[in-house]
Amino acid sequence: MIRRTVTAVAAAVLCGAFALAALPPSAPPGRGAGSEALEQAITTEQRLEALAAAEAAGLFGTDDRAAERAPARAAAGWTGQRLMDSRYDDWEPAVAADPSDPFVYLLSTRYGAGKPCQGNCPTPFIALEISEDGGATWGAPKALCACKGSGQYDPIIEVVPGTGEVYAVYMNGYNVVFIKSADHGRTWTEPVATYGKVSWTDKPVMATDASGRHVYVSWNGPNGGDPWIAQSHDAGVTWTQTKVRDNDRYHFAYDAVVAPGGTVVFSESSMIYANGDQIAGAVYQLAIISRNRGRDWKVVRVASVRPGQPCSDCRADYYIGHSGVTATATGRLVFTYDGAVTDYGRQRVYVTHSDDAGSTWSVPILLSVPGEHSSSPVVEARGSGDIRLVWMQTADGGVADRWNAWHVRSRDGGATWSAPKDISDRSSGAAYKHPDGFEEIYGDYGEIAITSEGQTIAVWGEAFSYAGPGGVWFNIGR
Repeated sequence: MIRRTVTAVAAAVLCGAFALAALPPSAPPGRGAGSEALEQAITTEQRLEALAAAEAAGLFGTDDRAAERAPARAAAGWTGQRLMDSRYDDWEPAVAADPSDPFVYLLSTRYGAGKPCQGNCPTPFIALEISEDGGATWGAPKALCACKGSGQYDPIIEVVPGTGEVYAVYMNGYNVVFIKSADHGRTWTEPVATYGKVSWTDKPVMATDASGRHVYVSWNGPNGGDPWIAQSHDAGVTWTQTKVRDNDRYHFAYDAVVAPGGTVVFSESSMIYANGDQIAGAVYQLAIISRNRGRDWKVVRVASVRPGQPCSDCRADYYIGHSGVTATATGRLVFTYDGAVTDYGRQRVYVTHSDDAGSTWSVPILLSVPGEHSSSPVVEARGSGDIRLVWMQTADGGVADRWNAWHVRSRDGGATWSAPKDISDRSSGAAYKHPDGFEEIYGDYGEIAITSEGQTIAVWGEAFSYAGPGGVWFNIGR
């Protein structure tokens, strides 16, 4: 494995520019089971070393819990940005809210917190925090599953609308497992494998129908990023697997929804890799759709965009190919995505909708500022046409490498949108935060949910760099 001295890491963190080391010559080219497993091991070690160096330099974990209090000047209509836990290095959050009760569930991939069990216990592990009052206060953190394994990654969590049960999936190494709770997250079932005989799985997303009986999970499989759908029709007890496509494009799933009529939609992107993590040619933004409860799947190209500006301190594809999908109570599908107009230009964020179960899509609406670099849009709907959307966007043309989280809302099914509002409204509380934004997006995705009181809760990661350390931040408002 690649190692750096703590002194070197500390110096890099002090500069705010710790870079992901290149894969060694023995790493397999491109992406797939071998190269990604090696990359995961390397970045885990780098994050732990960067965390130790930042703590030693007094740059992390020294603000006690002050950063978790609301700032004095919150964005209008919002409670103010807060940190999930200032003591730990948290990456790639997920959030879910009960539509009928004030329970909110927050997950993160937690580094540097010690093992949650004895022996072969995971590092990192998935941390869970629960709020019983719509996000105003939170219980003590705990491991989602103190299970044996080398590491847990990529958490996704959902509340079953009709029952209040909580479903979650995550990666145990490179195996996607399903777990659920019937008592508001106090206890959880043993993990159930979703992958059958598929030997390697990555990047899961999940959706369930209102009853919780029909559950769908998409992940990419070996060895070239083919899209797979795992589905259960007995509330997650047993699973079957279907490869949706077999071609030379690598697929990433980012979101999923089961519409009121039963149509299942996954938002995914596909791309072709060249020279490791470089993107060659167009990025396709895709809706993978089933209208018969998973018996058949259709792939619809929602948009074709160019690969955007690469990340300077991590994998070149880090900002590229994100999407999100949701459905209104009337069955309208709303799809958001990022992409550039010219190769390696600044990305923009768009939104489009479909009223025919995803067969055709409206002319996309541009939401982000064209002169900035934008990434990682997420979307959620409530009722017949109330839609909330959040994305990450640079400040000042990206010159200072600062990012902010922006929120918009539509009350007419996505036809028109409010003016963007910066909800990353705290300029202090961590050394990577500045008056004009934070230094790096921390994680391939964030999420939003809508509470039983109709408030938006948005979560995302911020850090010094891709290697960290950083934290999961959230804000609540309308």
